[in-house]
Amino acid sequence: MDVDELLPRRRPGDPLVELMRQDLDPLSRDELEERITLLEAEIARCRGKLAAAGAFRQVADALFRK
Repeated sequence: MDVDELLPRRRPGDPLVELMRQDLDPLSRDELEERITLLEAEIARCRGKLAAAGAFRQVADALFRK
């Protein structure tokens, strides 16, 4: 399966697309572990942003329902 099929359409030069296309073969085990750690930190950052957006939406919904 091609990487392009897995990702939503993005702008050219999008860092996520570039990251997904990077060849992992030259990386050592340590480099792969570091990459996973960094990606997990980015996932946590995205989850935090989602949670904050959800909380903001709940407040807005509650405010405008009254």
